[in-house]
Amino acid sequence: MVNVRPVILCGGSGTRLWPLSRSGFPKQFLCLTGKESLFQSAAKRLLGLSSEGVVVHPPFIVTNEEHRFLALEQLREIALEPGAAILEPVPKNTAPALTLAALAAVEQGEDPVLVVTPADQTVADTAAFNAAMHEAIHHATENAVVILGVTPSQPETGYGYIKAVIADAPTFAVEKFVEKPDESTARKYLAEGNYYWNAGMFVVKASIWLRALENFRPDIATATLAAWLKRSNDAAFVRPGAAAFTAVPSESVDYAVMEKCPESHVPIRMVPLNAGWSDLGAWDAVWNTLPKDQHGNAHDGDVLAVDCRNTMVHANSRLVGLVGVENLIVVETPDAVLVAEQSRSQDVKHIVSALQREKREEHTLHRKVHRPWGWYDSIDEGERFKVKRIQVKPGASLSLQKHHHRAEHWVVVRGTAEITCGDKKLLLTEDQSTYIPLGEIHRLANPGTIPLEIIEVQSGSYLGEDDIIRFTDNYGRA
Repeated sequence: MVNVRPVILCGGSGTRLWPLSRSGFPKQFLCLTGKESLFQSAAKRLLGLSSEGVVVHPPFIVTNEEHRFLALEQLREIALEPGAAILEPVPKNTAPALTLAALAAVEQGEDPVLVVTPADQTVADTAAFNAAMHEAIHHATENAVVILGVTPSQPETGYGYIKAVIADAPTFAVEKFVEKPDESTARKYLAEGNYYWNAGMFVVKASIWLRALENFRPDIATATLAAWLKRSNDAAFVRPGAAAFTAVPSESVDYAVMEKCPESHVPIRMVPLNAGWSDLGAWDAVWNTLPKDQHGNAHDGDVLAVDCRNTMVHANSRLVGLVGVENLIVVETPDAVLVAEQSRSQDVKHIVSALQREKREEHTLHRKVHRPWGWYDSIDEGERFKVKRIQVKPGASLSLQKHHHRAEHWVVVRGTAEITCGDKKLLLTEDQSTYIPLGEIHRLANPGTIPLEIIEVQSGSYLGEDDIIRFTDNYGRA
């Protein structure tokens, strides 16, 4: 019986998929190609590897503090409890992230096969994916490091490549890894037939990974272990020691270990993957995966198009009309609109860089912001006022808090609100309202069984989200 522990690396910001993907709600949590997010699809896909002789345990999720509640909520939506949610105090790339998961895996004296995948990829052919993964798992039990190489369909310049030694076997030896090529080199790779895209998915026993890292990068191994030994546990979350983890060198799995294996005594094998894989790295890749009409248009939302060819439109909140355009990407959200020529999809990251330089919120957050208790949508704003629509999940509550610079008016439009205001508590139902004076300690909670929705009108001299002092909080933010 083979024990398999999936490891989902759930970092990254997906800047080239702005404005839908933002640092506060990155692409792995978006529903880009169906009704499930990329993260949810990855989790279900890995659990589907269970078969006779293979036991798949709940996945380890490696993410960060900012996205911890997003990850848990999306797993809850698909009725999945993680084996652990490991929170990186600061981003240190994929090698330390995987090392944390491997240390967690061997903690109880076990040595499972780790099936490691990023959270932000798509696979069209699940049966082919399962077959390739089972082959990889088999070889990993024999102490090999196994990487998945995607059979290339075009001369792609955005991926690294694996050069394999082609032989009559389901797995191939790896001759070397090569960096992202220019177009002429990519065409040469495609013609030669023994080059594969590096998808960042691989399979390895936990002990083999730790041993390889100690061999090639003992500095990362030692520093990550020190941070792990200083960890703390908070409900479902495991937090490595923050100060110790800050000292961990930042490095990718490929540079730290994988690229060194072919030139060492560490056995590394490659399993070809031909399963309709995509990392959805930019909007043109999303367009490639979507169903299209007879003119090559892929439209989602309220879209009217006349005489258009090869366009992709994502309309989130309003009607988008197109007339006589080709090869165009249009992404509409309540607070930002992107229009780009398909061939320039990679350059969307330059818009994000400009937003960062100008310190604009559109880089970080959507107008609708998700919180562990629900969400809020900033629907209007002007001088000295802001209007929000707020939804609170059944049984959830915001922190006990106060504001120095604003007062708040609350109107219940759905459900029941339990409100703390100073030393008073009251229950409000639909069409009832209350006033929270500036500086008053207060709390909003939903004691009911349906979502609570309120309209909040803020007024004051400063209305930023950082004007908040939390006294108690159910989510560890006080």
